[in-house]
Amino acid sequence: MDSTASIEPQGKHWLRRFAPLWGGQAFSLLGSSLVQFALVWHLTVQTGSTTVLATATLVALLPQVLLGPFAGALVDRWDRRKVMIFADGSVALTTLALVLFFLTGTIQIWHIYAAMFLRALGGAFQWPAMQASTSLMVPQEHLSRLSGANQALNGMLTIAAPPLGALLLSLLPVHWVLAIDIGTAALAILPLLFIAIPRPARSDSGEMVTPKSVWRDVRAGLKYVNRWPGLMAVMIMAMLINLLVNPAFSFLPLLVTRHFKGGAAELGWLESGLGVGVIVGGLLLSVWGGFKRKVITSMSGLIGMGAGIMVIGLAGAKGYWLALAGMAMIGLMNPLVNGPLFAMLQTKVDPEMQGRIFILVISGSGLMSPLGMLVAAPVADWLGIQAWYLVGGLACALMGLSGFLIKSVITIDEQNPGGKAASPLNGQPVSVVSD
Repeated sequence: MDSTASIEPQGKHWLRRFAPLWGGQAFSLLGSSLVQFALVWHLTVQTGSTTVLATATLVALLPQVLLGPFAGALVDRWDRRKVMIFADGSVALTTLALVLFFLTGTIQIWHIYAAMFLRALGGAFQWPAMQASTSLMVPQEHLSRLSGANQALNGMLTIAAPPLGALLLSLLPVHWVLAIDIGTAALAILPLLFIAIPRPARSDSGEMVTPKSVWRDVRAGLKYVNRWPGLMAVMIMAMLINLLVNPAFSFLPLLVTRHFKGGAAELGWLESGLGVGVIVGGLLLSVWGGFKRKVITSMSGLIGMGAGIMVIGLAGAKGYWLALAGMAMIGLMNPLVNGPLFAMLQTKVDPEMQGRIFILVISGSGLMSPLGMLVAAPVADWLGIQAWYLVGGLACALMGLSGFLIKSVITIDEQNPGGKAASPLNGQPVSVVSD
């Protein structure tokens, strides 16, 4: 099933080969979302402890932040099809172990922590493998539209998974809800058994994988980013956004109860508003494709996202519907920010480096979230919760504006990974023209 002869997208029949793979992964995401909801709800009901929930969040984040760069290096060395099969399979086996613990009545909190860690570890391999494989199977002109479709899918899961999970938990024991994930993992693995994924050629393809060679690959990924000023600037912006914006969304339940004097229904509507916005934005991007220069779409979306966050911060105690509109705007802009950037990386980054680069971007951003919480909590207690929405929204909008002014960012579509402007056709320098 392995194919190493070509790394070009699969001609005019690419969709016929890629659609089953994408559909299987979509089902897997649904199963994972249901498991996440069921486990968090179980911990909430059984403990009612914010410490337990915070620990669960941290445990699920650690593999991505600490081990992600090494996972990305291994993805670039190994057969990505086999990596996805192994990752989906290991996640399913972990869920099966949880099902057995629940069935026998021996489930402990540490079992759930361990399962969350192992599932996140599988995701640290599966996600970069899927992203890196996509650029080898999908023509470049369709990558932005596919990113839009992915964003729309995530929005649908944001809306559908919680109520579906709640409905299933009201009808079935928790272990049967978890068992659904095993079936969806099988749907993700099945197409991989029959679909060949091209593999980029590497000069060291015959070298044995050792800790020394993996560490060398990680360092090569870091140097690759460092030599590409545009990507380095985008990574720094992503890290700052996670540092300043993510805490605001962690405070959303408190904003609803303290500021708007609402309850679970009001919180649910805000989350649904975000999901609806993501779906609309994803569909818009999948149909439109964005501006010819992808960075313009992303920076414009970043400005709009900042405006939406500030709208929430400016909403008065009776301005709940204004906050709902702000959440929908944030959701609408999110695909316009992320979709073109990932499509650009899939287009520009050397195929044999994509696993490392994708996970470095995600790991660096993820590292900022807990740091942001440490800073945001005392600031929110001192100045009020809404102050953090204003800070995060203003920072987001300013970074979007600065992206138009920073040469290394606004010309990233014309850059080679070394940061030098070049034609994508012949490598000769080209002039920079706006759309």
